[in-house]
Amino acid sequence: MPAPAPATVLLNRLLARGKFRHVQVLLRVAELGSVQRAADVIGLTQSTVTQTLAYLEAMLDVRLFHRHARGVTPTAACVDLLPVARQVMKGVAESADVLVARQRLGGGTVRLLASIAAINSLLLAALPGFHARHRAVQVQLREAEGEDQLLAVLRGEVDLAACRRPVAVPGGWVFEPLLEDRFVVLCAPQHALARRRRAPDWKALARETWLLAPAETAARTCFDDLAARHFGAAPTTHPLVSRVLALMVATLEREPVLALLPLSVVQPMVDAGRVAVVPLPEPLPLEPLGILRPEKAGSAAADLLAEHLRQWRGRPALRT
Repeated sequence: MPAPAPATVLLNRLLARGKFRHVQVLLRVAELGSVQRAADVIGLTQSTVTQTLAYLEAMLDVRLFHRHARGVTPTAACVDLLPVARQVMKGVAESADVLVARQRLGGGTVRLLASIAAINSLLLAALPGFHARHRAVQVQLREAEGEDQLLAVLRGEVDLAACRRPVAVPGGWVFEPLLEDRFVVLCAPQHALARRRRAPDWKALARETWLLAPAETAARTCFDDLAARHFGAAPTTHPLVSRVLALMVATLEREPVLALLPLSVVQPMVDAGRVAVVPLPEPLPLEPLGILRPEKAGSAAADLLAEHLRQWRGRPALRT
């Protein structure tokens, strides 16, 4: 059995003979489990897709799919390649968007990554004004949280990130705080605690049923700390544990439960009267929201958006 080709040889083959169409075929066949269905989706003939797969397998010196009566299944080697193939196709799609934006609008594109907290507070308030002033700039907004944000920054996939201050700022980037934030306790507007003018004590709050966020979230960490310091016994909790905001708000509206979340995340729901903020015996501070940007000047479009967000700072703060 011949020795496998070195990585440099495979790289040179891909650079010289690889095509984006090959990546598309690989992904569609793996996703659909059928050469014919993949051909239909892409708009090719079945024989063309079959030939493309054979070409790829010969070029990479590896078998990519097991053939059987019901279709095909990816081999272990193919499964290893799929994450890379998805990144390639994602990059191609984003490049097409950037070029179209430049041709149609002329002002360039900003690849903006944002947390749900930054979207619901900072961007929801500030972006409309930016678009009104800079209609030639396209903003490609994508949501991500925590480590996914930092990985996207390190991979060079974003121009700006709207987020909470990270524990460690990536090298060559700086964080600018723009909006103070805090944790709040929420309930339905008709809940007895929503009608109180004075804050209940911690013993009263300990008797309530709580809707929890997942263990890895900052909200859950804050809640667990509060429970350990003030509640005494383990609090009663709702069977749902989720970070899906729409589901949490719907549960708060239907059931007599409380939830602890960042005000920035729920500000639109508070403003709309869907949930009420319970007064607390003490404030629950949280790291501010802001922009994570390259230390050196970025593209003209990204710099315009960063400056707009800086100017927006000082407008009405988060409110209850």
